[in-house]
Amino acid sequence: MHKQFDILLKSRQLILKIIEDLSMAQINKIPKGFNNNIAWNLGHLLVTQQLLCYKFSHLECEINKSVIEKFKKGTAPSFKVSKEELNAFKKQFLQLPTLLTENYKNGIFIEYSPYTTSINVTLNSIEDAIEFNNYHEGIHLGIILQLKKLV
Repeated sequence: MHKQFDILLKSRQLILKIIEDLSMAQINKIPKGFNNNIAWNLGHLLVTQQLLCYKFSHLECEINKSVIEKFKKGTAPSFKVSKEELNAFKKQFLQLPTLLTENYKNGIFIEYSPYTTSINVTLNSIEDAIEFNNYHEGIHLGIILQLKKLV
């Protein structure tokens, strides 16, 4: 699993590097033909990792429930993310993969309720969830790259 944790952290570092020169207006802009923005994608990645790894393991998520409600699957931004919220996301973006790694090494992931994803892949374990989450993060990295070209 070490490689999976490394992939997660490095992909998130890359995303932060990609967006570092963008203004808040660019981060919040929804280009024509899209139903979300870069800010939503960041929040969505935080939420999805927490739900896949913690919720289905019957553990408390490490992010606020209101953030989960705003950025979970099936939502779209109807609001602008503030500079403070964006800074919190950026901090959590790097902290949560480290915490996941530590929690995994400490053996806190004991149970896992099977979950079938939107691409019809059933996750049966925390290992499945971590691996699928990396796939999901890659999809959103691609979306963020597309959005950056249009903002």
